[in-house]
Amino acid sequence: MSEKDFYNTIDKEAVAEYKDKGSKFIAYAFAITGVDDFKTRLITIKELHPKASHHCFAYRLGVDGTTFRVSDAGEPSGTAGRPILGQIDSKELTNTLIIVVRYFGGTLLGVPGLINAYKNAAALALQVSSSVQKFKEEIYRLEFSYPCMNDVMRLIKQQGIAIIRQDIQLFCVVEISVQKNREEWFLQQAKNLYDISCKKI
Repeated sequence: MSEKDFYNTIDKEAVAEYKDKGSKFIAYAFAITGVDDFKTRLITIKELHPKASHHCFAYRLGVDGTTFRVSDAGEPSGTAGRPILGQIDSKELTNTLIIVVRYFGGTLLGVPGLINAYKNAAALALQVSSSVQKFKEEIYRLEFSYPCMNDVMRLIKQQGIAIIRQDIQLFCVVEISVQKNREEWFLQQAKNLYDISCKKI
């Protein structure tokens, strides 16, 4: 088993607050699974803080960590999203979102002040949560005829493999998420089953 079988994210949602010259920065940290999850979280936070002056954020996604997005949400360019992402990256996290809500306190902080405030708010939120190591997973589509159903489900249940979607009819399709450390074993077992197609998607 190699380090490539794992990725790091946060174990729970967290909230932290940072204040500077009357401005209040409330940071929310979330473990997310994809872009749709991010969109839902952002909508929720905006509804929770409709009168905030800014809703800035950064996230990194994917087990290889190559997908990311930052937003300054009206703050001067580079003063919010990038400092937030910097804190996610400093902990080597992925599948992680931080949204920082700002209530303006009447005093301008300037570019260095804003960078410091968003960085500190994000860092505080990550201090409240803990980093957790998770196995990377691969998604497979199983296709088989109905008489094979019991054998397939027994195999899935045996290893506690997660079912993402299933369409059970005369011809069945089941999409599953297999942890990297169980992938070779699972593929070998699937080959032993009669009349089953197993494809990575």
